[in-house]
Amino acid sequence: MGVFSALTTAVSGMTAQSYALENISGNIANSRTAGYKRVDTTFADLVPDAALNRQIAGSVAAFSQATNSIQGDLNATRIDTNVAINGDGFFVVDQRASGVGANTQFANQNLYTRRGDFDFDANGYLVNGAGYYLKGLKIDQVTGQLIGTQPEVLRITKEQFPAKATTSIEYRANIPAYPKTNRADSTAPGSELLDGTSVSAGGAAPYDAVLGQNITNFLSSSIPGGSVTVYDELGRATSVELRWAKTANATPGDPAAVPPVPAVEDTWSLFVAQNTGAGTGQVAYVKATDNITFGPTGQMTSPADGNIALPDITIGGTRVQGINLTTGGNGLTQNGDVSGQIDARSIRQDGYTAGTLDRVSVSAEGQVIGTFSNGQVVALAQLSVARFNADNALKRLDGGAFEETIESGPPIIGLGTSQLVGGSVEQSNTDIADEFSKMIVTQQAYSANTKVITTAQEMLSSVFNIIR
Repeated sequence: MGVFSALTTAVSGMTAQSYALENISGNIANSRTAGYKRVDTTFADLVPDAALNRQIAGSVAAFSQATNSIQGDLNATRIDTNVAINGDGFFVVDQRASGVGANTQFANQNLYTRRGDFDFDANGYLVNGAGYYLKGLKIDQVTGQLIGTQPEVLRITKEQFPAKATTSIEYRANIPAYPKTNRADSTAPGSELLDGTSVSAGGAAPYDAVLGQNITNFLSSSIPGGSVTVYDELGRATSVELRWAKTANATPGDPAAVPPVPAVEDTWSLFVAQNTGAGTGQVAYVKATDNITFGPTGQMTSPADGNIALPDITIGGTRVQGINLTTGGNGLTQNGDVSGQIDARSIRQDGYTAGTLDRVSVSAEGQVIGTFSNGQVVALAQLSVARFNADNALKRLDGGAFEETIESGPPIIGLGTSQLVGGSVEQSNTDIADEFSKMIVTQQAYSANTKVITTAQEMLSSVFNIIR
């Protein structure tokens, strides 16, 4: 029985080494496959039951050993939609079941992969090189909140991004305590103030206006405050020009007088150009309703909330309405300035015209970021990344995909401590040099088992020769 057992054991050894060689062959063949995880071979001895002093070495069995938790090198591809996971986790993907184009039907089964060479197909789906469709959660472009809780196949189309009307102009500037207007004369106190004759009642509107015949006087007693392009509801652009005019200098007041004389702070008025080419009787500039006052330290004291409501006007046929000039409370100051002009540090508005999707990229947090032709950068979707308590217990599928098993445990959705690297792809974790080393060892082990068979055959021949 010993010789025959040796033959059986040698055969099991050859089978195990053949199995190992098959895995080595597959690893080498996929050494350039994106996201591939090599399969190592582990061996287990098979010991027959026997008395303690009669136990033998036994035969051998070979088993696969996954390396799903071993990361491959990250390779930059410069393709914005390519993405790699730096750390634990798998992309959640799905397979096409039937249909084409917008009518594509999916298997509605969550599969998992590290292969991140995703790119857009003709219908806006993100598909990797093995044909798996990327899944995630859409993001509401208005609220920025995630839509839904279960990953779905992402489809990003190049639809127009709607226009947004301007509602706020962020204004950060310093206004000179002494404005050097064309009429200002340091020897004539009050000459720097607004020439009241240039401003008249603007018809039935509840604010003052500068008419066409008074433009010259008005420009001589005011200073430019900058201009900004704003947008209406349809995304039509128009330029808003601002001018500032000081209307009163600070006076201490006399509370003991009869009647008491109140203190006066430095007071300014803001005007918006409606038609700088206005003729006689036509409105050229319109005054904002609020007066702007500054305390002795140069800080704005009114309006208290720091917001100045611009008048509703029509500029070149475009209606400009509902816009606030926001200063943030301390963004608008009145300090001495030798130039005597407005020092505008920031004039930014929140409106924009309609735009189309120009490019898509992926952030480190897994957000799909869309850059539009109107300059807007918006989060469109959140990629779903799944982690497992036992990565190496996932079942392998074609194309570098994996399937959940009882042994792997359920997926844990979320990046955890991992990060996504856009414009990159994870390469195979196969080490060619290591595989060739294992191949040599496997070949030697296989040859040694064949030698056992040869020796056993010689021993059997000797037994047969006894009979002769």
